[in-house]
Amino acid sequence: MADRLAILDYDRCQPRRCSLECIKYCPGVRMGEETIVIDEDTNKPIISEELCSGCGICVKRCPFEAINIIGLPEELTEDKIIHSYGKNRFRLYGLISPREGVVGILGPNGVGKSTVLAILSGTLIPNLNDLDNPPSHDKVIKYFSGTELQKYFEDLKEGKIKPIHKPQYVDILPKVVKGTVKELLKRVDEKNLFNEVVEVLEIKNILNRTLDKLSGGELQRVAIAGACLRNGDIYYFDEPSSWLDVRQRFNAAKMIRKLSGEGKRVVTVEHDLIVLDYLSDNIYIMYGIPSAYGVVTHPRGTRVGINTYLNGYLKEENIRFRKNSIVFEKRPPINYSNRPLLLEYTSISKNLGDFKLSVEGGKIHKGEIIGILGPNGIGKTTFVKILAGEIEGDEGSISMENVSISYKPQYITMDYEGSVRDLLMEMGNINSSFYKSEIIKPLNLEKIMDFNVKDLSGGELQRVAIAQCLSKDADIYLIDEPSAFLDVEQRLSVSRTIRRIADEKEGAVFVVDHDILFQDYISDRYMVFLGDPGKYGIGSSPLDKRTGANKFLKEMGITFRRDPDTGRPRVNKEGSQRDLHQREIGEYYYGKE
Repeated sequence: MADRLAILDYDRCQPRRCSLECIKYCPGVRMGEETIVIDEDTNKPIISEELCSGCGICVKRCPFEAINIIGLPEELTEDKIIHSYGKNRFRLYGLISPREGVVGILGPNGVGKSTVLAILSGTLIPNLNDLDNPPSHDKVIKYFSGTELQKYFEDLKEGKIKPIHKPQYVDILPKVVKGTVKELLKRVDEKNLFNEVVEVLEIKNILNRTLDKLSGGELQRVAIAGACLRNGDIYYFDEPSSWLDVRQRFNAAKMIRKLSGEGKRVVTVEHDLIVLDYLSDNIYIMYGIPSAYGVVTHPRGTRVGINTYLNGYLKEENIRFRKNSIVFEKRPPINYSNRPLLLEYTSISKNLGDFKLSVEGGKIHKGEIIGILGPNGIGKTTFVKILAGEIEGDEGSISMENVSISYKPQYITMDYEGSVRDLLMEMGNINSSFYKSEIIKPLNLEKIMDFNVKDLSGGELQRVAIAQCLSKDADIYLIDEPSAFLDVEQRLSVSRTIRRIADEKEGAVFVVDHDILFQDYISDRYMVFLGDPGKYGIGSSPLDKRTGANKFLKEMGITFRRDPDTGRPRVNKEGSQRDLHQREIGEYYYGKE
């Protein structure tokens, strides 16, 4: 058995545009061995992991950086591969065992979380790395003989359990489902809970719309509603909080938790750590190298599991999967008022059809980061667009003489013809040591620099858009929903990058985002937007962090405490002694520290 993986990125590999350097310079091939050969069906190279010496010459010589040779931990033997997507393709090691309550899966993008859900929900039969024969339920049942999963796959094969799967990409729903939201939900309502689910998930006002007329957040809520209305034995939710605001996230979480209260088993993949913490009873951590391999670890209690993930070290397995631990330091409030003033604005108002926005005036100083909190449809993006000069307010004035703006919009559409490198080169000197160390490396853009911008995934496009925004020499940076499509580590890397750029360039930053942990990690002050979504919004002036967070959390109806080990924010269980005490004294934000 080879102690390494040879991974080929099929999208990047372009044999017709190179001189087959991987074969030309391979020492094994030069000695007459078939270490690398060309597959007659795909015209792509096949690398023999048994013959590969691990020298890494092909990795360095490949002009498209399409090859990765990875040393494997000793315990990852071939017999532990649950599924492989092909020769020199992604491999999954291990599988979770669904259990009573809500099981959370936590890990970076690209390590097989969605593959795990596909296998357990029955939409994918794992091949156990047998690429020469078709996969079968019987082989899987035999493989898991004597374990909990043997019974699970037997019941799945015989139709004794009914899995319900809410997929990650809800934007495909309009392509496969026709009709109005009401027609769809009535059709799948097997529990007679239509009215309750529609009320909790706030779907009433879109019942008569067709799915192709819905926003991402509306589609997400409809998908969650559809899953909850069906009568299954086990429910799989893949990233249920995407596109949702804070209130909607916790409404969805309550609805999902209610399923476990009905005796159903629930498994969820989630990148919002606060929501995952609130939802889960147990956590499975997944680690690996994105698009190369993924490993499922042993289950842990929720608090221990999330803290272990942030620590980056699996004590029982003696594996460190991240160099540095992530700690949420309790920073004392910084007084920015003695720094130079960058921006001052009076009260601003804007009418957009039936919607009216009013924002209190404020002052912004060099180097500070303003987190903007509030539900969807309340005017946050409208305010940011007024600051960016994309639209004009009806009343109020903004004083920012000789102040330059850099803006990353909420919805990213890139019609750019060219590579990521070409795009970023237009913004400045991307080859400078500062640019590489402070933007390119922390945003993990090295491997996609030569990708065509139009071919990027949602997460890649998000990171490129953030880099593009931060690359500009500006006084004020406006960044709308930077955490969308990003996993936990990417979100924290982005927050650290924004913080460093604000400090280095002494620019002020406005950040709109629904991930409270992300906002807590990055912000110096908060602006809180409240009101009636779609009708009117009222934005506060920039408030100190405690005042702003208390105002927002009170409106959301949740209280926070800090984890004693990592300092991360955690939601108190509703009705717990601590929750009731903090509500009573009006301290929703960690209580007194």
